[in-house]
Amino acid sequence: MAFKSPKPKKELPRKRRLPDMEDKSMEQHAIAWRGVEIEITFTPDAFGMVDHIELRTANKEPLPVTETGYRSHFMSRGAVAHHGGAVAFVTAWLDHEAERIGWNNDQLSLF
Repeated sequence: MAFKSPKPKKELPRKRRLPDMEDKSMEQHAIAWRGVEIEITFTPDAFGMVDHIELRTANKEPLPVTETGYRSHFMSRGAVAHHGGAVAFVTAWLDHEAERIGWNNDQLSLF
């Protein structure tokens, strides 16, 4: 009698997945800071180790923390909560940077 080896079970390929920021509770806020409309996206505990804030301005208007109207910023886990939440954190950050660099929203038109 010939030995028949069992057919190997077909395994589905496993997808290795890195933790992503979407797995956490993401908050979105819209604020106006000194007349500039800003969309804030906050992801606490992003990648299981940091807080993440994204800022986007309408029409790519500059801010004291970005000339392009977009900023992605990572910080220690819990830093945003310590400052009272995403809106309070961003407002304080922008106020601080504006004062530090003497920023105002006067843009020179090239056209």
